[in-house]
Amino acid sequence: MKIFLKYLLFCLPHHTITYFIGSFMKAPFSRFAIKAYVKFYKIDMSMIEKPLHEYKNLNEFFKRTLKPHARPVDAHIDTLISPADGTVTQVGEIKNGTLIQAKGESYTVESLLNDKNKARDFRNGSFMTIYLSPKDYHRIHAPIDGSITDYSYIPGRLYPVNKFGVDAVKGIFTKNERIATYLNSATGQLAIVKIGALIVGSVQLAFKDQVEEHHKGQPLKNTLETMLPVYKGDEIGHFEFGSTVILLFEENLISINPSIEPGSSVKMGQPLGHRVKRLEQQIN
Repeated sequence: MKIFLKYLLFCLPHHTITYFIGSFMKAPFSRFAIKAYVKFYKIDMSMIEKPLHEYKNLNEFFKRTLKPHARPVDAHIDTLISPADGTVTQVGEIKNGTLIQAKGESYTVESLLNDKNKARDFRNGSFMTIYLSPKDYHRIHAPIDGSITDYSYIPGRLYPVNKFGVDAVKGIFTKNERIATYLNSATGQLAIVKIGALIVGSVQLAFKDQVEEHHKGQPLKNTLETMLPVYKGDEIGHFEFGSTVILLFEENLISINPSIEPGSSVKMGQPLGHRVKRLEQQIN
């Protein structure tokens, strides 16, 4: 059965399935499925900004915003915060440009970013992979203060990125459609890579409209004419449905809290680690 499911996974017309499911989710009648969705995934409605009846369709509910202060952002100047709600699936060091997908499986930073020059910046850095399930809050936020310098869109497949998909597809994060955003902080550079997946027909950037729709199937690299300042907790993008965020850090930029390990549940705004170089030292 597992072999059959893996074969089926590779043969599925991912983009076609995503298109039709996405069309359903955006249709007005899909709003009638919202209550069942909330009940099935046991979503805490006390944190959601609007009452259910104000959502026009299921897609609008998926990309919902939360009430102010629903996700307190750790204010300490040196902390790295979680950019999203989700589950940490992998965390650790990048060794000679290679990082872990799952037990016994790895992939390269260069294949993830589709950019040899950018990959050099993270060759011996560190990384964290966060999976956002369908029940999670789907907006992505800046994990640290800094300035967005550039972004890239890499077209690809839309394999599911749940545990089955990650275990079944070698190099899945290098095969799926994705958008990488690069952020310069006062003490180093990081990349925030947003991975698309089956049913996730859209990964949106808060500062640039419809990147995927305008460049569907065509790789894009864009350097901002003027760097865009962002503060820890500022929204930088969102998924429609669930997917995965991969954080890449330059060497000696971040020390991850020992309590953060594969299987850890995280909420946007909670501290995940701290700068290796203190900001005050960098300024002085």
